[in-house]
Amino acid sequence: MHDHRRLGRELNLFDTDPLLGAGLPYWLPDGAAVRHTLEEYIRTAEQRAGYQHVYSPVLAKQELYELSGHWAHYSDDMFPPMDLGGEQLILRPSLCPHHAVIYRSRPHSHRELPLRMAELGGMYRSERSGVLGGLTRVRAIHLNDAHIFCTLDQVAEEAQAALEMIRRAYEALGIVATRYRLSLPGPGGKYVTAPEKWQRSTTLLTDVLDRLGLPYESAEGEAAFYGPKIDVQVTDGAGRESTLSTVQVDFHQPEQFGLRYTGADGTGHRPVMIHRSIIGSVERAVAHLVEQHGGAFPAWLAPTQLVILPVSDTELPNAVSLARRCTRLGLRTRIAGPDRGTLGARIRQARLIPYQAVIGAREAAADQTALRLRDGRRLAPQPADDVLTRIAALIATHTTDLWTDAAA
Repeated sequence: MHDHRRLGRELNLFDTDPLLGAGLPYWLPDGAAVRHTLEEYIRTAEQRAGYQHVYSPVLAKQELYELSGHWAHYSDDMFPPMDLGGEQLILRPSLCPHHAVIYRSRPHSHRELPLRMAELGGMYRSERSGVLGGLTRVRAIHLNDAHIFCTLDQVAEEAQAALEMIRRAYEALGIVATRYRLSLPGPGGKYVTAPEKWQRSTTLLTDVLDRLGLPYESAEGEAAFYGPKIDVQVTDGAGRESTLSTVQVDFHQPEQFGLRYTGADGTGHRPVMIHRSIIGSVERAVAHLVEQHGGAFPAWLAPTQLVILPVSDTELPNAVSLARRCTRLGLRTRIAGPDRGTLGARIRQARLIPYQAVIGAREAAADQTALRLRDGRRLAPQPADDVLTRIAALIATHTTDLWTDAAA
């Protein structure tokens, strides 16, 4: 069993400090490299799927959350208001009210829909100290969030496309979904009272799951306060289950914010709002990846993708030259020279790095490298440029394979 809290510190990915406070981790350079790569993967996938990216402020007036329903149904998880010049400002607990405001700031036609709006933004939740832990439960969250404004007829197709994006991301990340959960409201007053809207939303999501042939379980009391959701559940090494990705259907907030679009008949219509997150919070996603892979990330995500191992000081200039070529190809590389110990010791120290390029006297003279793969495979010496080009090509495909038969 891998514990991301221990591994994250051992691998210099993240850490915490009492001066910053509980539930507020900071990212070290290697962790920042993983996070940045993950964020860029998601942004690129969203752009290719027709999403438009926005930025919105992490603060807003209390009235915004009163309008959205968060203040009435979610305030226990929100930080208290800050008085500023007579205005009550709150650190946002979610991005959806901000995106609703952005949508309604301009008139929209039915020809623009579906309008897919995405943001990888910060939000803040007042988690109790007793539940905080590592990256899985934090107070400052960076969420891969998106909201799709569409017609009722477009909901099923958009929800289905979101689930397909989640499937592709999990494949690239080497993540296995434990199960799909249809999260429904439960007893109590934390949910919006609108039985007809709940029924319509639930029927839409159920039809999508059935159409895709995805087995799922229903769970009462797990819905968002404004609507049901499909939760993609994952399990850590200790058998603990958590939600990583979600797709939600929301009739409530479009009505609260008075969202409209002009239909083909020339009159105003209410859009449906789909909430969708491919990897959930970056913090929880990285925590799960650390535990899933034990720090041996897929090559495209690894903080160091290739380590160069000159056998002796004589080959150091060749190692420096190779490192420069790696940088030009966008590969994250470092040199582990003889000052770090014997070649065997350096190979063991680099056991989590996907690729190890050994340069001895013969390889240096021929501008070759003998590549060792993290899984134990050893390739015959090959021209250095050919090796680097093949590695870069594999990484660009976001595969979990270290080397293909075609490449070998």
